[in-house]
Amino acid sequence: MNDANMQQAGNYDDCTHDCSSCGVDCPSRDGGIQKAQLNEYSSVKKVIGVVSGKGGVGKSMVTALSALAATRHGYRTGIMDADITGPSIPKMFGIHTKAYGSDYGIIPETTPTEINIMSINLLTENETDPVVWRGPVIGGVVEQFWTDVYWGDLDVLFIDMPPGTGDVPLTVFQSIPVDGIIVVTSPQDLVSMIVAKAVNMAKLMNIPVLGLVENMSYITCPDCGRRIEMFGPSQAEAVAAAYGIRLLEKLPIDPVLSQESDLGKIEFNEGTQMESILGVLDDLGLTV
Repeated sequence: MNDANMQQAGNYDDCTHDCSSCGVDCPSRDGGIQKAQLNEYSSVKKVIGVVSGKGGVGKSMVTALSALAATRHGYRTGIMDADITGPSIPKMFGIHTKAYGSDYGIIPETTPTEINIMSINLLTENETDPVVWRGPVIGGVVEQFWTDVYWGDLDVLFIDMPPGTGDVPLTVFQSIPVDGIIVVTSPQDLVSMIVAKAVNMAKLMNIPVLGLVENMSYITCPDCGRRIEMFGPSQAEAVAAAYGIRLLEKLPIDPVLSQESDLGKIEFNEGTQMESILGVLDDLGLTV
């Protein structure tokens, strides 16, 4: 059945949940589904999703750095780790304890600088236990992270999304009032196509694209200080211009930052990456 016939018949059984390549005006669109209710004891002013069209581009790193920059400038910040099958946020912040229930809902873990974090790794018995669930179950868990977690009073909640345009991004865009997304990419030949997938899905779901981050853009030679573009010349400016979005950052490969992340000490990094998030928050009307 083609898109037109499917739409006329109201039959969406053949839906692939890949909105980036679908033209059907089905109930999966943002306007056709009521947003889930935030935990009644919580308040979240703004929600920003961090997305990518493919894996391995450093989406979780950009999420963590954005949260750190916001927190250091006085914003009350949280991170929802929506990458259910590949959670990495708790490890980056050195969190190994478990979330627990209360009369207010599930209590997230809090980092030393008071970033609230919720991840599936905080609920499983062992951090290395695989999450072998189908898409709808995973989507339901992500929605519960919004409805059942006691986030407290946050200025901004960053959502670390899994790669691609499948069930979880669709669930987030449908169920959670996302104020905009940041697209993360890397300087490789397929970058334009990858960005297009994320941007087109956001457009179909009526979600604003707040900016583009090119991660692993270069590495600085420790001897001479010269910037070396290990993956070839940056395409960030051209891609951002092509899609009419703002280029927020060109982040370097930073061995020190990588090591700190592996050791769970990213919070103590003294760098100034992702300061551009402050302009984004300002544009969204957040002040401290």
